[in-house]
Amino acid sequence: MLFDRRDMIAGLLAVLGGSSMPGSASMLRPAPDSRLPLPPAAVAPQAAGPPGVPLWDQAMAALERHAGTLLADRLAIADFTAGSARPRFHLVDREAGSVTALHVTHGSGSDPGHTGLLHRFSNQPGSNATSAGAFVTRNPYHGRHGLSQRLEGLDPTNNLALDRAIVVHAAWYAEADVLAQTGKLGRSQGCFAFAQADLARVMDFLGEGRLIYSGRSVG
Repeated sequence: MLFDRRDMIAGLLAVLGGSSMPGSASMLRPAPDSRLPLPPAAVAPQAAGPPGVPLWDQAMAALERHAGTLLADRLAIADFTAGSARPRFHLVDREAGSVTALHVTHGSGSDPGHTGLLHRFSNQPGSNATSAGAFVTRNPYHGRHGLSQRLEGLDPTNNLALDRAIVVHAAWYAEADVLAQTGKLGRSQGCFAFAQADLARVMDFLGEGRLIYSGRSVG
């Protein structure tokens, strides 16, 4: 007896795992091919900061807050929790994974008794104090301190930096012999002052458009 053509098609589909019901959504699918590339993994969250670098979370928040203004490959963190006897200006190369710590001064208005420790921040003109917050490095120039670099304050706590002439420069009171004789560095008028030998390193590393984050972990 000859089978009806429709019955033959239905039987064939049943053997192959299909369906003969009209309108069925079932269809033949190839088995997964292990040679096909896997979907990309989710991007890992931001790794913890480099060992020995304080204020990392605050600096990363500043980078995010000012993402349209700052380059993110390199940055500096000035940790004023530490006294001036310690290297507390951290140059961080995020691409190379390297960190270099240098000595840096704080302002006399932040340490009136010259204890070597920063006691307060200020953004006020004439305060001679260090300011907290995110700075972006601007153009280098030659001024009364020699080669220097302008800084623009990006936060309400330091947005008068340009008006106050808060800059990066070298100073005699930031030299190693002062530290050896007194156990601390001298004080600036709120600027980030370095030993002469370290100035070019800082300016070359940061260039223009990068973050200096200034803060402390207490107070």
